[in-house]
Amino acid sequence: MATITEARTSLERKWTHGRPVERLAYSVAAVLFVSGLVHFGVLVVSGTTWEGPLSYRKAMTFGLSFGLTLATLTWATSFLRLRPRTRNVLLGAFTAVSVVEVALITMQVWRGVPSHFNFETGFDSTVSMMLAAGGAVIIATVLGFTVAAMRATSGLAPSLLLALRFGLVVLMGALVVGAVMIADGVRLARGGDPQLAYTTAGVLKPVHAVTMHAILVVPALAWLLRFVDWPERRRTKLIWTAIGLYTALIAIVWLVFG
Repeated sequence: MATITEARTSLERKWTHGRPVERLAYSVAAVLFVSGLVHFGVLVVSGTTWEGPLSYRKAMTFGLSFGLTLATLTWATSFLRLRPRTRNVLLGAFTAVSVVEVALITMQVWRGVPSHFNFETGFDSTVSMMLAAGGAVIIATVLGFTVAAMRATSGLAPSLLLALRFGLVVLMGALVVGAVMIADGVRLARGGDPQLAYTTAGVLKPVHAVTMHAILVVPALAWLLRFVDWPERRRTKLIWTAIGLYTALIAIVWLVFG
């Protein structure tokens, strides 16, 4: 019971003692997540299809995913020692681009047109290219956090630092998979076959999803272990085991769906 109380208190401090940019990011993440939940309700009530590029599922999925990822990245990177200006730039950029991505995708869903790989009109082409540019910004910001984690040598328990490094590296892998999906889809759509673009891009979605959330699962485990009366060496061994299992999961999903 004491352990649960300590963990809850630690999370509360992340908000009460959080930096202004972090509190802003948490607030935005909550709004994005609620947006996803609202669109889940719209999807259920409307009785429309769950499949295809015009489904409300896209607004739901991106709202939930960006909300969860933004909150997770904010929490995970709060353990890293960064210059205030660097943290503000990286986290501020990730927060802003999360809003833009979800807003554009949601707008296109309500307009009844595809958000990605859509070059039917000048406006739709602009939206598609803005989404692609947003992906580049996301990669740049996560890369910045990953470099910071790799350079960190003190101030963190080895188990937590190991978990953060793994989570960020795998998140980078998820973004690379996303970039490949977008590049391939744009190529096919520009070539006159947008339907094939949506189908081809969808093949890698399971791999993209699994790799996206390593930044939550493994660091969260390392964080929880801080409240267990174990030696650090034992915690680190358990994190290595978790890394092995998560890597095996990624490999299985890749073999099945890749």
